[in-house]
Amino acid sequence: MAKKGKTIFVCQECGYESPQWMGQCICGAWNSFVEEKIVPADTNPAARGGAFGDRPAAKPAHLKMVGTADYDRIDTGIGELNRVLGGGLVKGSLVLISGEPGIGKSTIIIQTAAGIAAEGRTVLYVSGEESEEQIKLRADRVCSSIPESLYVLSETNFENVEAACDNLKPNFLVIDSIQTLYSSQLDSAPGSVSQVRMCGNLLMKLAKTRDIPIFIVAHVTKSGDLAGPKTVEHLVDCVLNFTGERDQELRILRSYKNRFGTTSEIGAFRMEAEGLKEVRDISATFLERSEEMSEGSVTAAIYEGSRPVMFEIQALVSPANVGFARRTSVGIDNQRLSMILAVMEKIVGLQLINQDVYINVVGGLRPEGTGTDLAVALAVYSSYKRAVPKKRTLAVGEVGLTGDLRAVQNTDKIVKEAARLGYEQIIMPVRNAGKIGRQVDGCRIVGVKNIQEAFYAFTS
Repeated sequence: MAKKGKTIFVCQECGYESPQWMGQCICGAWNSFVEEKIVPADTNPAARGGAFGDRPAAKPAHLKMVGTADYDRIDTGIGELNRVLGGGLVKGSLVLISGEPGIGKSTIIIQTAAGIAAEGRTVLYVSGEESEEQIKLRADRVCSSIPESLYVLSETNFENVEAACDNLKPNFLVIDSIQTLYSSQLDSAPGSVSQVRMCGNLLMKLAKTRDIPIFIVAHVTKSGDLAGPKTVEHLVDCVLNFTGERDQELRILRSYKNRFGTTSEIGAFRMEAEGLKEVRDISATFLERSEEMSEGSVTAAIYEGSRPVMFEIQALVSPANVGFARRTSVGIDNQRLSMILAVMEKIVGLQLINQDVYINVVGGLRPEGTGTDLAVALAVYSSYKRAVPKKRTLAVGEVGLTGDLRAVQNTDKIVKEAARLGYEQIIMPVRNAGKIGRQVDGCRIVGVKNIQEAFYAFTS
């Protein structure tokens, strides 16, 4: 760390501090250093008393004697957001939400603020990017009504925001965004590494000492990562990411970190003119034409949090005209696709070296894990052989390098959802099928050992 009262140079890419200006940082970035002045510790209240300001000398406690209590949660008024947060907002928590520009971050924030204010709680919406009139225009469009206890403040100085909190004493605070917020304790510009780090610490102090849940909106880089130092992600209690395609209505809210709940839950929304609408049956959204069986189309499923999600995987295999064959995928990892194609060539004997292969997950979903391997392989096989299954088929399973299928988790819950949606057969690893049975609610369970058996079951 830098010495008191010194001028340092901070890399805006990684946060590395240097006593002198450097052309290239240790992280590899060029011309990324900015000059900053460090306030002496005796004039910097945030530097005294630890993370939360002045406090008496710490006294260790016996872990066995530490009491535990259920966290009080605040209903946001949005069921899908409550699901991702683990049941609602925890008092004193710091929640960071990020996403591409125009994806709907500010929309879901103002809807959440209006929902909490409608319960009689005081809400303060602080924006450094928009004027109060712009926020009012959005609220008129996406909120059915604007509660009296919803306040708005167009401000970028943290000390002024803190003073407003002292006067208003809100039950919920929104900061849109942390890249526009700055503290007078530093001379650097808003959005710099030092300012983001400082404001993150000050917001944490504000949340924990006054028991205020805070929503922080954060920008993303070109690669999709959170802008600013990684310290902020470690600092907050929950990190949410809002994703979706701009040309499509569906938006997915996913939790990457949650100290008060699971990180496997997702929330689904549909962007409409009146704002974001919750999608209760997410599988129906991804399977709009599920009753039509066509070449290169296979239904896959994953288990997200507390519910199964089913979606369509499409494949197109066509002869390569010139040069090397192309391997293009949307929603599936390219390296995973290359491995599956290599197994199909080596184990099954399909000649795909001179074939272009295109894979698409319909709806813009990006499934995680390896449970979609079998569905991808069957979709490629269907397009290459021009084969269509005789029954409505769903496939789950991980493909190994030997061609064997490995078991996946939560297949029993996936089977129940597939039977409810009217699927006639499910192809899965034999280990999973042995625990479920041969048939569930009229849906036939087909257990297969390897990828060859899966291809035979798909066409028979």
